[in-house]
Amino acid sequence: MSGISQDWEPVVIRKKAPTAAARKDEKAVNAARRAGAEIETVKKSNAGSNRAASSSTSLNTRKLDEDTESLSHEKVPTELKKAIMQARQDKKLTQAQLAQLINEKPQIIQEYESGKAIPNQQIISKLERALGAKLRGKK
Repeated sequence: MSGISQDWEPVVIRKKAPTAAARKDEKAVNAARRAGAEIETVKKSNAGSNRAASSSTSLNTRKLDEDTESLSHEKVPTELKKAIMQARQDKKLTQAQLAQLINEKPQIIQEYESGKAIPNQQIISKLERALGAKLRGKK
């Protein structure tokens, strides 16, 4: 037992120093107050207000108010939706089957046939190929 000795030095295990966000945390600030630490609070100049955003919007707001043009995106024309429906029914396909043929979701076919979709030339050409019919008129 002559070569074995014990080390009686204390071992101190510490937690990591708090991050900047953790130091600003309300719990951390309250704990520091209780411990008697010195706490500095600084109010930021524009804190709690949206002054920077609202200062330049008056010009834009006036332009928007004066603008009478009603903007809306293009919808599927009635002739196209009727042509899609007719061609699909001639081939005895459901909307889901047609969607699967062109690798699109069934919802897209529903939107085209109801006229709610925004016309996409790629999808229309896929439909033309799958249905074997010319859907676009004089375009």
